[in-house]
Amino acid sequence: MSVRAIRGATQVDVDEKEHVLARTRELVSEVLESNKLAPDDVISIVFSVTPDISSVAPALAARQLGLHEPALLCLQEMQVQGAMPRLVRLLAHVETELAGNQVRNIYHRGTDVLRRDVPEVPGSAPSAAAD
Repeated sequence: MSVRAIRGATQVDVDEKEHVLARTRELVSEVLESNKLAPDDVISIVFSVTPDISSVAPALAARQLGLHEPALLCLQEMQVQGAMPRLVRLLAHVETELAGNQVRNIYHRGTDVLRRDVPEVPGSAPSAAAD
């Protein structure tokens, strides 16, 4: 068993509590399902949001999915000129049998452009189904 880090991101349409929570639940659920993880496999998740999201802390979505034991932390990203707006990102630390190159990072709703610095993001799920 190894500890791995999994990245993910989604973009919300509006900064409204239920919308942000729904998109975050969708993201967390796919991270768990795509990596064959149970709630007990999750050690911690750090959520970040861009400064234009303030309606709710996205960690609430993880709690709504039954992730009651992992340590959860929400923080605001630094403001960068020209950055994509209305983003929720996550960095999950998990225990898994997956090798590092088998971990699936999840980018929804056009956020795959965040990883354009990497020619191909191994293990990333394209955002087509969630667009």
